[in-house]
Amino acid sequence: MSTQVPARKAPLEAMQRQEPRRSRSRAGKRLAKLPVHLLIALLLVVELYPLLWLVLGSFKTQQEFLNDPVWSLPGSLNFDNYIEAWTTGNIAVFVANSLMATLPSLALIIVLGVAAGFALEVMVWKGRNGVLLIFLTGIMVPGQMILLPLFSAYFNAGLTGTLWPLIITYTATGLPLTVFMMATYFRAVPREVFEASTLDGASIIRSFLSIGFPMVRNAVFTVALVQFFFIWNDLLIALTFANNSDLSTIQVGLLNFTGQFGAVQYGPLFAAICINVFGTLAIYLFLNQRVMKGLAAGSVKG
Repeated sequence: MSTQVPARKAPLEAMQRQEPRRSRSRAGKRLAKLPVHLLIALLLVVELYPLLWLVLGSFKTQQEFLNDPVWSLPGSLNFDNYIEAWTTGNIAVFVANSLMATLPSLALIIVLGVAAGFALEVMVWKGRNGVLLIFLTGIMVPGQMILLPLFSAYFNAGLTGTLWPLIITYTATGLPLTVFMMATYFRAVPREVFEASTLDGASIIRSFLSIGFPMVRNAVFTVALVQFFFIWNDLLIALTFANNSDLSTIQVGLLNFTGQFGAVQYGPLFAAICINVFGTLAIYLFLNQRVMKGLAAGSVKG
């Protein structure tokens, strides 16, 4: 008596027929994604190439800038350009002035903006919508319109020749956006949390410090970083109120850098720009994760 083994040719043949279809399907998906990949590659080249060109240029000598092609590599890693930019070009002074103008302004913006956002969104009081509208109106006012009246006011107050005009102007122009963003973030915090703290006997200040602020901490980092870049990269306000070379910020210093050597010394100039660009880039990379969390914090209602 013989036992016949069932043939498995039919399933095998079906699988063999399906395999080319799957391969064609995967190839089709890859082909469909090719334009997206090419676009991403193009964007990377557009973004990274200027930075690479800037870094390579910061190591070149003046002769290499004048005689060699633009695309040529530096002959050696010469750090003399950075030393000259930091000392002779007064970049150290410009960076110090920028820090002295940026840090106090940023501290005032965060303290006042976070507190105002909490008061306008969490606290219930008459007229809060009108106050929020006033802050929103401040976002719509172009900065160029207020420069001349502010300059006259600072001159009459005897504040010219100091960094106070920069600190006051940066704080005033940064508050509207900060208040609006912080009110949006506080809107995502569940109201039951504050109601429970009130029932437990916590004051409004205690609720803000112990509950409200910790829950929007990542959002505060995001707002602070945005305002930091606005202030640090500002040229118009700094050029208007800090026209003294001893008070020039980094952006004004870079603008005047080309005139300090007669003919433009491209190597020290590129080195000074690298110090400015990669310093702020390092700050962003250090706070990148907190910024991402902060951006997502106010996207949905808690």
